[in-house]
Amino acid sequence: MLLAMSREPAASPKDRFVTVYGRKPVLEALADTRLTVDKVVLADNAHGIAAREIVDAARDRGVPVHRASAQRVKVLAGNGKQDQGVLADVVAPRMRTLTDALAARKRPASVLLLDGITTPANVGMILRTATAAGIGGIVVPRRGVAGLDPLVVKASAGVAFTAPVLRCATAGEAAAELRAAGYPLYGLDAGAKRTVFDAELPAQAAFVLGSETSGVTDAVRPRVNRWLSIPMAGGVESLNVATAAAVLCFELVRRSR
Repeated sequence: MLLAMSREPAASPKDRFVTVYGRKPVLEALADTRLTVDKVVLADNAHGIAAREIVDAARDRGVPVHRASAQRVKVLAGNGKQDQGVLADVVAPRMRTLTDALAARKRPASVLLLDGITTPANVGMILRTATAAGIGGIVVPRRGVAGLDPLVVKASAGVAFTAPVLRCATAGEAAAELRAAGYPLYGLDAGAKRTVFDAELPAQAAFVLGSETSGVTDAVRPRVNRWLSIPMAGGVESLNVATAAAVLCFELVRRSR
């Protein structure tokens, strides 16, 4: 059965920035001179000391401040409860679309594909670990995975701003695109006979990480070439997905050396 393809554009404005919202995260971004802040959007009903502090901090950094309706800020932030009437778009220098990464002269050798991971803390920790391990790309779909918001940024200890994030619409489309580009797709499954330590792995491969509750989704599962496990002892059935990602990433580091 053919899967219906999304009509969502291949690229989105969110493929260039990590958007942070809330007064404290925005002020922290403006205070960090290592970050390039593209713009600040402030609700037109935001006034008082907090609003003036944000405007002053943006002016000191030469960052434009745009006024918009409170509803518009909620829409742009994607979080109507915690935006506090302000957001900032922080330039993510290594973020690009998966399509662009696969079309580049030097394609990423190892790629992680996040599939159905909706806990921001897990996404943030995976971004930090994979970046530290030198993984070439981490596919974070726009749908079905926790968005790159302040919770993810906090869990990554700020690495989310500079991680090699690859964007696409869904994990299913990413799996199809990776396979079409010649990447074999490996999935983690506790019942697999081959482990991440003894399987033969090509230099160029993609690894899918599913959620702890439902694992790899049905949209991605048919695309997986081989399943790999992490050996468990002591009656432990599985690891947190961020911990499993760390084991995998640094096994790839060990092999490369």
